[in-house]
Formats: sequence, C-alpha cells, structure tokens
Amino acid sequence: MLIVGISGGSGSGKTTVVNKIIESLPANSVSLILQDAYYRDNGHLTNKERAKINFDHPSSIEFSLLVEHIEMLKEGKTIGMPIYSYLTCARAKETIPVKPKKVVIVEGILILTNPRLRKRLDIKVYVDTDSDDRLMRIIRRDIEERGRSFKEVLDHYERFVKPMHLLFIEPNKRYADIIIPQGGKNQIAIDILTSRIKENLNEGK
Repeated sequence: MLIVGISGGSGSGKTTVVNKIIESLPANSVSLILQDAYYRDNGHLTNKERAKINFDHPSSIEFSLLVEHIEMLKEGKTIGMPIYSYLTCARAKETIPVKPKKVVIVEGILILTNPRLRKRLDIKVYVDTDSDDRLMRIIRRDIEERGRSFKEVLDHYERFVKPMHLLFIEPNKRYADIIIPQGGKNQIAIDILTSRIKENLNEGK
C-alpha cells in the first residue's frame, strides 16, 4: 500500500490534482481520505460560537482518529470515514466506508503540520498556487457551497485563512517531496507524480 499525502493552501487546486491522479491510475486502485472529514464535532455550539471556529488551525482536526484510520487501512481493514458539515459544524451519525486499496490518497490543507501523520505518508505533495488565484477560488466556493456572503468570505479570509496559511500551511511545504506549482494547471508535474505512483504499484506486484 502506498500512502500519498496532498497538501496546499485553501483554494490551491488540491482536489483537481487528486482527481487527475485518480483518473490516470487503474480503476478501483485508489481510496481517498479527506482531512475535512476529520474536523472536530462542534455541533453543540451556538451559531455565534461556530462563527469563531478556526478551521485553518491544526487543533481543529482530530488527527489521532485520522492516523488510527490510516493504520487500520494498512492492516487491511475497512474504515468509517466521518461525514462533516460546514453548515452545522457537526458530524453525521453515518460514515462513509473506505476500503484498503493499493493507493491511499490523504488530502487536506493541514496534513503536513502533524508529525505523526507525516511519518505515515510515503509521498508528500504540496500544491503551490498564487494567493490571488486561491482567494478567487475561496470566494466562489464559500459563497456557493458554504452559504457565506461576499463580506463574510473576505472577513473570514482576513481573520483566519491568510494568517493560518502563513503560520502553519506554507511553512510546512518544506516537508514535501514534490511541490506542484500552479495547482491543477501543471499537467507536467502531475504526470511526473502519477508516473512515480505507477512505478511503485508495478514494484509491488
């Protein structure tokens, strides 16, 4: 089993990179774990309290559960990945079954900040995208998917996203084995990464 971690700032194009990798690999050979599914359950908080949650700080993630699930997959066990809602800040009672496969991709902005998780990643990738491009994607995503107003998005970006990116996310790209500039637009870098994954799969036959 090959564990690939794909990190990068919010709106950097990580999902695009992940999707292109999955499309290039043999069918049914990849399982995907989303860091966002492991946000701590804060459904008990009031709306005012939820608005203060810093989703860009490492403490917002239940890394112990994430690491435990990766260990279970490596042991050949199916896990129940949580379902998290940004609207309610709570986890659903249901979970998503994720089966162990030859390649497990772990995707999220904070995955390189946790030493225990980093040790379990065979390939560490950082998707590096210009801050202006990331902001435009964040505005579009938060308005369309998270129900925020334009002003709320900008306030949230200034208060949480930008300072946490500079403090925690960008500095941790030094741990990356591969850095992909220009996000999902950099097909050459994505092809190189995909080729390395395929080589590993062939070696494991």
